[in-house]
Amino acid sequence: MKNYFVYILKCNDNSFYTGVTNNLEQRIEQHSSGIKKDSYTYKRRPVTLVWNESFNEIGQAILWEKKIKAWSRRKKIALIEGNWDDLILFSKNYTQFGNKIEK
Repeated sequence: MKNYFVYILKCNDNSFYTGVTNNLEQRIEQHSSGIKKDSYTYKRRPVTLVWNESFNEIGQAILWEKKIKAWSRRKKIALIEGNWDDLILFSKNYTQFGNKIEK
């Protein structure tokens, strides 16, 4: 059975990059070494893996990658930190929680 990983990298400019792969170690090394000069992470190195989850089906992994990419920064931070209360809170109507401090 093959595993697929959805992952979030924190870039040097404090932005996040979300991706999917079937070989997490190799993919992180590719981001870190900067093999693709036109990639998002190339000019934002070094990158740090801050979150990942394993899936048995590629379709599930791709679905989650797309969902996470559409999330706000604060919702991604809640996921990374395992802060389930904030994750639920920010899943509701994020505009009403604008006074919550961004990290």
